[in-house]
Amino acid sequence: MQQLVKRHISKYIEQQKSKFPIIAVTGPRQSGKTTLLKNIFKDYRYISLENPDVRAFATEDPNGFLNEYNNKVIFDEVQKAPLLFSYLQGIVDESKIMGQFILSGSQNFHLMQGITQSLAGRVALFKLLPFDLSELKANNLLEDSFAETCVKGFYPAIYDREIQPGIYFTNYIQTYVEKDVTELLNIKDLRAFRTFIGLCANQAGQLLNLSALANACNISQPTAKNWLSVLESSYIVYLLQPYYENFNKRLVKTPKLYFYDSGLLCHLLKIKTSEALTKNRLKGNIFENMVITELQKQNYHNYLNNEYYFWQDNHANEVDLLMSTDEGFSIFEIKATQTITSDLFKNMDKFEANASPKKVEKTLIYGGLENQKRSKYKILSWRDPK
Repeated sequence: MQQLVKRHISKYIEQQKSKFPIIAVTGPRQSGKTTLLKNIFKDYRYISLENPDVRAFATEDPNGFLNEYNNKVIFDEVQKAPLLFSYLQGIVDESKIMGQFILSGSQNFHLMQGITQSLAGRVALFKLLPFDLSELKANNLLEDSFAETCVKGFYPAIYDREIQPGIYFTNYIQTYVEKDVTELLNIKDLRAFRTFIGLCANQAGQLLNLSALANACNISQPTAKNWLSVLESSYIVYLLQPYYENFNKRLVKTPKLYFYDSGLLCHLLKIKTSEALTKNRLKGNIFENMVITELQKQNYHNYLNNEYYFWQDNHANEVDLLMSTDEGFSIFEIKATQTITSDLFKNMDKFEANASPKKVEKTLIYGGLENQKRSKYKILSWRDPK
C-alpha cells in the first residue's frame, strides 16, 4: 500500500521503534494509520482485529494467538480484543525486544484503557490525525482559500481518491461514526444521535452547553454527556480546556467544543461550497476550528507534547489559544478576516496586561495570505500557522 503523502509523524515513529517494545498509533478512522504503519514496518505481518475470525481467535485463545503472532506484527483495531493487552505485557517484559508489536486503533478510550492498565512504560504512543496543512502544501494539494480548504476537509481519501466531500462525509457518518456508536453505546434512536451531532456542529468554537444539547434532543444530561464522550473517543470532537490561572478576575471554567475535521463540520452544518461558507454566520467559528485543530495536528504529528488552552474572563475578554512557556505565554488570536486592523490585537493586549510581568508572545492568524513580523506581534496566514 503506497503512501501518496509523506506523513510528518513517520520520522518520530522511526526514532522510537528501537527504544520501546510497543508502538501504538491512535487516531480517527480513515486518517491513514494502516497505510502509515505498512509503509514504516514493511517486514511486519498485518493483522486486523476487525476481522471476526481473527478477533474470535484472539479473544478465545490469546495464548495460541500470540504464539502464532509473536514478533514483528501490526495489530490493527487492537482495542476490539482487550484481553491481549495483559498478555502482551508478559511477552515484551520477557523478550526485551524493541519494536516487537505495533498497535493501532480508532477508539481512543478503549485503546488508552488497555495501555494504561497493562502497558504503561512499555509503549510509545502517537496520534495520527487527517492531513495537516504543511503535508498538503508539500504535495501541492492545498487549496488557494481557507473557505475551499475548510469545506473540503483533510481526510486522505478525499485527496487520494478524489472523492467529493459531500459523498465522502455522508458515507463516513453512516459507516464509521454510527458503527462506533452502536459498538460503544446501546443507542436505539440513531435519528436522535444524528440530531445530537448536528447540534454539536452548531456549538463548534463555542463554550460547551451540555444542557442545551440535551434539551434540544429530548435526552437527559447524563445521556448527552455519554454521547459526547463517544464522539470524543471516536475522534470526531474534542474539548479545549480553559486556562485557570487567576489574574485577579473570575475566569470561565467551561471547555470549548471543536471538531477534528472542518470538512465534516461543514458537512454537518450543510455548508457545501466555499461561497456558502463565506456567507455563513458561523464562518468565524469554522475558521477558528480549522486553525486550532491545525495547531493540534502539528503538535501530534511533530511529537511536540504541547498543551493548549483558551482563556476567557467574566467580561468576555478572550484569547482563542494559549500555551504556557518557560518565560510566560504564547497566545493566538484567530480571525477569518483578510484585512488586518488594530482591533484584532486588543484582546491579546488585555491578556498581556493581566499576565504582567510575565512575557507574552502574541500571534494573529488570519484569513489572508501574507505573513508579517511587527515589533509587538507576529501575523501569520492561515496557510502557515505555527
